[in-house]
Amino acid sequence: MPPSAPPEATGTRTSTNWLPLVALALAQFVMVLDQSAMNVSISTLVDDFDTTVTTIQAVITLYCLVMAMFMLTGGKIGDILGRRRTFVIGLVIYAVGSAITALAPTVAVLTLGWSILEGLGAALVLPAMVALIAGNFEGPSRKVAYAVIGGVAGAGIAVGPILGGWATTEYSWRIIFAGEVVLVGIILAMTPKVVDAAPTGRAPRLDAVGTVLSAAGLGLVVLGVLQSSAWGWVKPKEDSPITPFGFSLTPFVIALGAGLLWAFTAWQARREETGRDPLVHLALLKIAPLRAGLIGLFSQNLILMGVFFTIPLYLQLVIGLDALETGVKMLPVSITMFLASAAGSRLSGRFPVRTIVRAGLATTTVATVLLLATIDPELDHGGFAWSMAVLGIGMGLIASQLGNVVQSSVEVSGRGEAGGLQFTGQQLGSSLGVALLGAIVLSGLTSAFVDNVSSDDRISSEVADQVGVATGSGVDFVHRSQIETAAQDAGLDEATTDAIVEDYLDAQLQALKTGLLAAGFLSVICLAFTRDLPREV
Repeated sequence: MPPSAPPEATGTRTSTNWLPLVALALAQFVMVLDQSAMNVSISTLVDDFDTTVTTIQAVITLYCLVMAMFMLTGGKIGDILGRRRTFVIGLVIYAVGSAITALAPTVAVLTLGWSILEGLGAALVLPAMVALIAGNFEGPSRKVAYAVIGGVAGAGIAVGPILGGWATTEYSWRIIFAGEVVLVGIILAMTPKVVDAAPTGRAPRLDAVGTVLSAAGLGLVVLGVLQSSAWGWVKPKEDSPITPFGFSLTPFVIALGAGLLWAFTAWQARREETGRDPLVHLALLKIAPLRAGLIGLFSQNLILMGVFFTIPLYLQLVIGLDALETGVKMLPVSITMFLASAAGSRLSGRFPVRTIVRAGLATTTVATVLLLATIDPELDHGGFAWSMAVLGIGMGLIASQLGNVVQSSVEVSGRGEAGGLQFTGQQLGSSLGVALLGAIVLSGLTSAFVDNVSSDDRISSEVADQVGVATGSGVDFVHRSQIETAAQDAGLDEATTDAIVEDYLDAQLQALKTGLLAAGFLSVICLAFTRDLPREV
């Protein structure tokens, strides 16, 4: 039988043991720490590995994508092996990945440790974690537990930029990953205090075909979006490996991914019809509150991670701040997100969940508009801080409610799958946020730079043509000094060099504003999908 909506609670606990929440909250902290810490270290990673922003964008995206690709499988493995055992296995894999990342000599090893092993470990830990919260707490205590988890996620986002900036500036970004190994050891020592969920029937079997179809489908969709800045969305660029029918490869890769996801849903339905265990019961998606909660989590992470990828580019490569200064400038969003998340359980007792989430999305929209007004060659310190603080309030209001909505929408037998769906939505949103807003920014940078140069009377038509040819495969997001050096190396005179640098800076600002504008539009669109959220949980 597929999982269904939960019955009313049949009893309450006379007292609550909060120690399991400490272990689970610390695990949540570790899962978000390096993701937020490394966003402020992008330019340092580029220098350390002698690579490009686009490559580091791909590494960050792949980390989120691996989680999204295997989160459903991680949730099912939790049902098969038990949630606590799966939680422990995932933590061990995550720690191994962190250790490899801390010692990584090349981008390839960095990708193996951070993107792949840490991603696989998190895909086991996170669905088990939310199911363990639901199994260890009931009623009002569960609301508090989910609000704390949301608040701790906000704390990880708060500490991450500061800690990452400090470590990167004073020592090395590698310290972050070494520290995670220590934190995982502490969590493992506390795990025996976490009560495992009691079995609700026979252990299901893992659907290997479903795993491949879902992982490949999600992977190809995100890959297509990620590579769109290099391949082109429709009109092919020079880096497009092939040009089917004269078009870019991008729409074909995305279409293939969508086709595999359709095949996944058909395969799941067939397994259910023949009495075999699917990777996920599609009937879950017919539960309106759960479906709305998943869309909300997807939207929140798409917007947040897209902005968190975009803003450090502005602060470091336009304004010229170092990693620590960038972390300090991003601190307001982290603090207010933590506070708003922590206040969520109290707010849900006074206001409908739907209203709180809508207020969060509306606040996020206002924040992106405020941020747009601060993207200038000179940083408006006060305006930027207030804008980031408002963004944190919006994100925190959303985060405080949706985890409980998803888990409270199903009964005990469905919590593993619901957890898998929950974090699939979150990490798919994160990966698409970095890929989509990153692609919008990088594509916009190339287009705006070429347009600026071609229309600049200070630059000869011959030089403008040379710039157009040189940027045929795209322009990387770099500090203006690198553009100045490249122009000087090409033998251009001082006046032409100054004009090109000025045009590039203007293109950077325009591209960043386009990315933030896209985030604002996405938050408005997401409001349309909140009507199925419950009034209370």
